[in-house]
Amino acid sequence: MAEKKVVARNKKAYHEYEMLEKIEAGLVLRGTEIKSVRDGNVAFRDSYVELKKGEAFLVGFYIAPYVFGNRWNHEEDRSRKLLLHKREILKLAQKVKERGFTVIPLEFYLDEHGKAKIQIALARGKALHDKRATLREKEQKREMDRAVKGYDR
Repeated sequence: MAEKKVVARNKKAYHEYEMLEKIEAGLVLRGTEIKSVRDGNVAFRDSYVELKKGEAFLVGFYIAPYVFGNRWNHEEDRSRKLLLHKREILKLAQKVKERGFTVIPLEFYLDEHGKAKIQIALARGKALHDKRATLREKEQKREMDRAVKGYDR
């Protein structure tokens, strides 16, 4: 697999949602946005993917203004178009119409050619007891790892 530089991960998404299908999408960015991304000045906040008129847009994704951008700087919270195939958009739109599904961003990275990519996922919200079970499993795994590490000494 090709090397990629991960700029940001949406850790909250794995806690709040159950991932059903993951897709890689390109992103339409302006000049100062890509420079700011390369500096690592991005945040997911409460971002999500909106599907309208056969197109996909990333809404609520924050890219900080570029330090040397002066008057040509970009808007931080503007909606950004995602580059997906038509059949992928239609498939996602069909699933989102079903009850309880949403499309959320998971990971923002630069690929081996320096192109900005975002991994999005079709997701279903977790119930409170599912979140607790996930936390319990994570804690048990951490305790087992500690015990194994202590055993080796």
